[in-house]
Amino acid sequence: MRDMNAQIRRAHRLLLDAIKTPENLPTLPPADWELLLRVARRVRVLGRIESDLARGDLLGRIPPRAAKHLRAAGNVIAHRKTLVSWEVNRLLWALKGSDVPLILLKGTGYLLADLPPARGRIFADVDLLVPEERLGEIEARLLEVGWFRTQIDPYDDRYYRVWMHEIPPLRHQERGTEIDIHHRLLPKTSRLDSNPATLFAAARPLADPRLRVLAPADMVLHALVHLFLEGDPDEGLRLRDLIDVHDLLGHFGQQPGFWDNLPPRARELGFERPLYYGLTHAQALFATPIPASVLQHLKDAAPIWPVRALMARLIDLALLPGHPDYPSRRAALARWLLYARAHWLRMPAGLLAKHLARKLWLRFRGARKRIDLSQLDLKQQ
Repeated sequence: MRDMNAQIRRAHRLLLDAIKTPENLPTLPPADWELLLRVARRVRVLGRIESDLARGDLLGRIPPRAAKHLRAAGNVIAHRKTLVSWEVNRLLWALKGSDVPLILLKGTGYLLADLPPARGRIFADVDLLVPEERLGEIEARLLEVGWFRTQIDPYDDRYYRVWMHEIPPLRHQERGTEIDIHHRLLPKTSRLDSNPATLFAAARPLADPRLRVLAPADMVLHALVHLFLEGDPDEGLRLRDLIDVHDLLGHFGQQPGFWDNLPPRARELGFERPLYYGLTHAQALFATPIPASVLQHLKDAAPIWPVRALMARLIDLALLPGHPDYPSRRAALARWLLYARAHWLRMPAGLLAKHLARKLWLRFRGARKRIDLSQLDLKQQ
């Protein structure tokens, strides 16, 4: 047990040091490189390490086999960036003549706004935020010119459209790329109920005036909400999302007024608790420079001591990857508990229980497509 814990701590140290001080990686022994690559691949930050080393002209000073792995990851990311950029181009073509405001979220927004988190970041799809009243118009336009609805159960489709903050993803029939269209940052049923209208009012235009990104404070807060309320029982909290926050804070933190605006904006949107967790863990893990006055201001957003101590431990366990050869039951439990917490915050307990019961019943009956879904009213009573 002692040896296992030592190996897990070694894996964590290697990964965090690689993110914080990539300039020291050329001195890493080959045995440590093997473990670092395995752990970094698990949390999808190989491209980030490759980017940092390439910027410092250090790839030639590390073991050749390690460099090959990193260059391969960099090539994949470069390809994905090309695909995502072209998908945005095609999206604008499909919506030509429409005046609907389009806010690019997460990785696509970082890429098109040329922000630091795009460096070495893996891209999966295009995420958009649009006004809810324009969803039908946008979906219809895209369906006419090559996108299609992904194959999901009719009940799940209705679940998306009544409860969630997005419609089911659309996939292009030739390129296979997906677009996720959101109308708010969190489900309608969430206990953290931010007003999307304020996000549109503060959004910043890009070079193409049809496209926007969230304002700096809103971008940080969205990354943190996505981190802490989109947990996965298998993957846990996504460390790469906290790295995004670390990069955004380092970039926007140099702008006048950013730090003064961040806590009040979090309070306005109802995101003070995610901001508290995010800033404290970014500083603890990556030494992110955060003014002491901001951390002091957020103390009021912290939970009471027993909950604060428990959450700090759970977040550490769920954020940091396990050793690939020494799976941790404590980390698995932490991931599950935070996943359950995310669902608790996303949906009232009674409504969640009602939904899960119906899903189980439908699965048991094996007759989903024969059910009259109009009778399964998903609206909250």
